[in-house]
Amino acid sequence: MYDWANSAYVTTVAVALLPAYFAGEIVGPDGVIIGNTLYSATTLWGFVVGLAAFLSFLAAPVLGAISDFSAAKKKFMLAFAYAGCLFTILIYFCQSGDVMKTLIFFLVAQACFISANVFYDAFLPQIASEDKMDWVSGKGFAYGYVGGGLQFAISLGLVAGHAQLGLSQAMAARLGIVMAGLWWAGFTFFTIKHLSEAPSEETLPERYRKWPTPLAYVAVGVSRTLKTTRHVGRFRHLVLFLIAYMMYNDGIQTVINMATIYGKEELNLSTTSLMVTLLAIQFIAIFGALLFGRLGERINTKRAVMLTLVLWSGVVIYAYFIESTIEYFTLGIAVGIVLGGSQALSRSLYGSMVPEEASAQFYGFYTIFNKFSAIWGPLVFAIIRQVAGSARLSIISLIIFFILGLVLLSFVDEEKAREAKAAGAF
Repeated sequence: MYDWANSAYVTTVAVALLPAYFAGEIVGPDGVIIGNTLYSATTLWGFVVGLAAFLSFLAAPVLGAISDFSAAKKKFMLAFAYAGCLFTILIYFCQSGDVMKTLIFFLVAQACFISANVFYDAFLPQIASEDKMDWVSGKGFAYGYVGGGLQFAISLGLVAGHAQLGLSQAMAARLGIVMAGLWWAGFTFFTIKHLSEAPSEETLPERYRKWPTPLAYVAVGVSRTLKTTRHVGRFRHLVLFLIAYMMYNDGIQTVINMATIYGKEELNLSTTSLMVTLLAIQFIAIFGALLFGRLGERINTKRAVMLTLVLWSGVVIYAYFIESTIEYFTLGIAVGIVLGGSQALSRSLYGSMVPEEASAQFYGFYTIFNKFSAIWGPLVFAIIRQVAGSARLSIISLIIFFILGLVLLSFVDEEKAREAKAAGAF
């Protein structure tokens, strides 16, 4: 149900309404001058998405280690979730010309969304047996697509029918963003009520007991992170998977974050066309996540992930050539099929290879590679768009990330990774 809750943010705010509102209303078609340089909305959006990923990248492993030691994954998750909800709601107060305010509020909301997911993902090895991990991960994404899709459908109706409701399109978009923040906050109560975490059986090491408690926990987190890093040789295939994941996830995250603004600025599509396409992606992705969850059980998780990467390569090639609304909608159907599958299977494949007693710490590393990749894709996209004056070269360049990820993933030996898991984290 947490996927159901937070998917409203990522769908309605990060991917759909806010990019279009930012490009069309906050910045405008002529761009904005910062310093002595003219920046387009696409370029600014790419930079901020990358910066949010970088901030999460810095904090994730240490916070993960602290939460493993103190059995505080749920507390960390909820703290970041509700901070993200707050800054999402604050975006309502951003209007035409409020470029920096919008970017700052979005930056904090996005960084909190990413950080909360570190602890959310870390529960997977603790609530699902290894043979059910693909299915449970796929169900999580499927619930997210349903919840996010329902909230987005309501927001889309608000935007499409704004005139009949006596609202401007900009006001309808702002109300849709507020609604997403409230949806995220409200449905997270299911997590508060039903998700449990065993208490910690560990105590602070003697040398830290006289320190202030927050500082002592930070010291433990740093110490554990460094210790795991020193043992990295034991987890060679896990690290190889993370590098492969970093490559192909770069392409996936860039498509997710830049698709709407690509359709708005490069293809000049209407906001309604963009929103309908994204709504279709949400509901098609439900079946994609469940389909690939079952496929992972049938043909092996790694092979199923590799199949999605072949399909992603076809997606970006097709995206380079599209011109019309119908073609953009067709592209959305293809994205929906592979999106849920690639994300759910990657999460479960990693979960099957990490030591359970350090799951949050290892998912902190997962987030490092996840979000480190999400730094470079949008930045490369933004730079190519700024230099070339067109986003088409930006979108086709993403195929490099999928091909590199596919090649590296082929060398990952899952059995050897699981043998290292059995030896423990420390």
